[in-house]
Amino acid sequence: MRRFNQCCIFFLITGVLFAQNPGIRDGSSPGGTSPGGSSQGGTSPGGSSPDFRQGEELFLRNRPAEAVGFLEKVNAAEPANIPAALYLAMAYEQLGRADNAIAVYRRILPAGGEYTALIAFNLGNVYYAKGTAAFAEQFYTQAIEADPGYASAYLNRANTRIKTGALAEAVPDYELYLALEPASSKRPQIERLISLVEEEAAAAERHRLAVEAAARAEEERRRQLIDEVSASLQAAAEETQGFTAGSEDVTGYEGEFELE
Repeated sequence: MRRFNQCCIFFLITGVLFAQNPGIRDGSSPGGTSPGGSSQGGTSPGGSSPDFRQGEELFLRNRPAEAVGFLEKVNAAEPANIPAALYLAMAYEQLGRADNAIAVYRRILPAGGEYTALIAFNLGNVYYAKGTAAFAEQFYTQAIEADPGYASAYLNRANTRIKTGALAEAVPDYELYLALEPASSKRPQIERLISLVEEEAAAAERHRLAVEAAARAEEERRRQLIDEVSASLQAAAEETQGFTAGSEDVTGYEGEFELE
């Protein structure tokens, strides 16, 4: 039963519950807002360069392979241009160039400013995809610290904790995600997952108690055996002492024996 639950848990977090930046999947801007501009049509802080505008347009049209060249030019000429670097890293992700994406994200994270949560979240996603759960959890936590209302970061950190076997720590993150996203379409799967995790935790606790009870029973059996052997040896020693004490009462003869 426990093995069945574990299989169900890992099935649910594989491709079903994992939250990804929508820009990585389809070339849209993260959260519906371009990192180079604003959803209200404001001026793009990275948009003064023709290369940036061309790279941004190609990325948003889901043409990352073409966008990369323009964005790399901007990244080389303007290393402090965070929006351009974000687009470049996301394009690398779309192209399967995870290590290049990680290098860009890690470079810009310390100076991420308003994009810190997004950068850290994307880093977590790249590391999760690479199978490096410990790093993924670290960056999801950083994303949450930068933006405590970042629902997807809670969801993905919970999935990461499931993957590393930290089941008890995962449940509060799932619950926080549901609190932040009460109408989430993932609610049924998450509630099922929480139920499975709780069943697994209960089974683990029952197993722990059974092992402890068996250990106590074995300890008691050994103690009784030791007591029995000790009592047996004590009784034998007392019998020996009694025989010795009786032999001291034998009448002695004095004088000499003569044979006729």
